[in-house]
Amino acid sequence: MKIRAKEFIPGENFLMVIIAACIGLGAGVANIGFRSFTELVRRLIFTPGYAFVSQGGWHILLLPLVPMTGMALLIPFSLLFPGEVNGYGFTNFLRKVNLQGGYIGFRTIILRTIACALTIGTGNSAGVEGPIAQVGGALGSQVGRFFQVSSDRMKVYIAAGCAGGVAAMFNAPIAGMFFASEIVLLGTYEIASFSALVIASALATVLSRAYYGAHPAFPITDFTLVNPVAEIPLYILMGVWIGILSVLHIKVFYWVRDCFASLAWHPQLQPVAGGLLVGVIAIFFPQVMGDGYLVIKAALTDHVGLGLMAVLIGLKIVATAVTLGSGGAGGVFAPALFIGAMAGGSFGWLAHYFFPAVTATAGAYAAVGVGAFLAASTHAPLTAIFLLFEMTGDSSIIIPIMLASVIGVVVSARLNHDSIDTVDFSREGIDISEGRETAIMRSIKVGRVMREDVDFIGEEAKIDQLLHLFCLGGRSFYFPVIDQSGAMTGIVSLQDVRNALYDEALRCTATVGEVCARRVVFLTPDDTLHTALTLFDQKGFEELPVVESSQHLWVVGMLKRRDAINAYNAEVVKRGISARSCPVPLG
Repeated sequence: MKIRAKEFIPGENFLMVIIAACIGLGAGVANIGFRSFTELVRRLIFTPGYAFVSQGGWHILLLPLVPMTGMALLIPFSLLFPGEVNGYGFTNFLRKVNLQGGYIGFRTIILRTIACALTIGTGNSAGVEGPIAQVGGALGSQVGRFFQVSSDRMKVYIAAGCAGGVAAMFNAPIAGMFFASEIVLLGTYEIASFSALVIASALATVLSRAYYGAHPAFPITDFTLVNPVAEIPLYILMGVWIGILSVLHIKVFYWVRDCFASLAWHPQLQPVAGGLLVGVIAIFFPQVMGDGYLVIKAALTDHVGLGLMAVLIGLKIVATAVTLGSGGAGGVFAPALFIGAMAGGSFGWLAHYFFPAVTATAGAYAAVGVGAFLAASTHAPLTAIFLLFEMTGDSSIIIPIMLASVIGVVVSARLNHDSIDTVDFSREGIDISEGRETAIMRSIKVGRVMREDVDFIGEEAKIDQLLHLFCLGGRSFYFPVIDQSGAMTGIVSLQDVRNALYDEALRCTATVGEVCARRVVFLTPDDTLHTALTLFDQKGFEELPVVESSQHLWVVGMLKRRDAINAYNAEVVKRGISARSCPVPLG
């Protein structure tokens, strides 16, 4: 039996899994470094600062100085690396992954770690989960760049890094895997890429558990479903409440950011002002500071009252919007968990008050609220469902969290199409789920590409005149037909008059208006190449008229399929050159 050496050479998918394993281990190490640095900042600045102001009396008025200090420390980094430090960076991260080829620089790892540690470690309201996903994704991008992989494979490596980062942060490998597939890869993945996510997520979790122990971020214990017949409808109703609340959260988040953007202040002062506002809120409600995990744990164990939970819902929404909208660095994952715990807990408190015999305590509803609000605000129900399952290890929570999460997502999507990560894309007219190619086509208007020197023919013209135009023009065998006012009434092509080529009587007597097609497919200058190419494919045309508007059918140009394709290719090359400019040689 002859054995061939190539039989022992690993295949491409096997190699991808090996690389994903290395990325997962790297993400686990990055998670340890990220958390350690954040904790260091907290010990050096927040802990002594908060201890000082907690002495009572006038000292409490100095509390805003603590979050302001973290924001002020961001200034040197934002000056050195403008646009890479401040604000909620996950939307831009998704843009790079899905629309710009997936190149994420190595310094993203350093900058996100430092900026988020300074923001969150000093008590500003944000989370570390989104940033650690970006750090892991940047690691995956660097590995992909080293191996010079395709853009599709690059996305897999980035997603593997994200899965590893989130899994290590929560000690929840399944949730990390679904976070990467639902949010980073937008729900589109193949079996090969799925296996890479599984491996990266699992190994990052193993490393995190070896260092921190096998404990989730905030364990949820003793979940109880007292009476399924009575409580399941309540969990469904809570899903509706949380879906509405998530839309409010998204609206406030971007409204506050827009308000800060409209201010004429120096950009470096805005984060400091944001820290001041968060500090003022914290004077009265210190629970809004930081990631809020301790408050979440208290709510899960029924140690937060109804009034406080109700107030903290609104204050955490505002504090998070102010922190990130003003230019602080961080994510919205932890704030979403906090808001969900308060929303679910307050709902559960009322449910248990009115139906004490058939409902669990507020802590059980707070646990479901944690996942449901996360699902509704990110439109990622699987991530939320498995995150809660891994935290509890209790199968009885599955049905309530499934119902509340799915209902929350449905209500949120019905009231507001966008998740908290996709608002900016919709404002730009981009559907990020369609990918980079479609986004490019949607960014190019027909008016930029159409040919403006158009030949027309009137309805009353004889077919013989049209045939002479076909002979003289040479550029097109497709003419708009216009009436006496100049408005387009139809389209005539060589196919429409082919029968008259050998019938002289018909050529001299029949008019163009009698043979032209009256049901015209047309474009406007404001339509995109995506619309144009879709019509070309659906209708089988090679050329389409461009009119002023759907109400005013005056022809302003013609668009050929090949011109649309050439414009798309030119834009792809232009963006590629812009993103990867070679250094200009000296001398």
